[in-house]
Amino acid sequence: MICYALFDTAIGWAGLAWGDLGLVGVHLPESDPETARRSFLRRFPDAAEAPVPPQLDKTVEDIRALLRGEKPDLLDAPIDASRTPAFHARVYEVARAIPPGETLTYGEVAVRLGDKLLAREVGQALGKNPWPIVVPCHRVTAAGGKPGGFSARGGVNTKLKLLAIEGAAAAAQADLFA
Repeated sequence: MICYALFDTAIGWAGLAWGDLGLVGVHLPESDPETARRSFLRRFPDAAEAPVPPQLDKTVEDIRALLRGEKPDLLDAPIDASRTPAFHARVYEVARAIPPGETLTYGEVAVRLGDKLLAREVGQALGKNPWPIVVPCHRVTAAGGKPGGFSARGGVNTKLKLLAIEGAAAAAQADLFA
């Protein structure tokens, strides 16, 4: 059974979904709890709302801290990758290791996976990331200082907002108010 909980952050209402093996999804913040709930239930229509279990309290606090501009790494957040294709899991492992405030390009992630020609596939895997923020896909950018894509609501602006909160140089290079 999948359960979920919503929680307030400095930039809106975020959410976690979990099962017996750990997190199955994370939802980026929305402006209000009802919008977040509807969005979450589109992804997990059979999920039951429940209190955050004690083993995920630190994950919630770390997400809140990150969205306040602090720099927790979220590496101890338990994710359930059992439904994740093997290549995607490898991409997510590399992305998870990028510290807050830093970035890698899609090509650099591909090189770390052993083949620089996999940059497009890296982008496709990150576009399906079920754990945004915990697996910080926003920290992976295009070559040449360009932000690249971002599949979450708000698109690239959301990506740049997250990078700006973290103090990443990539956000400073982009005009956030264009």
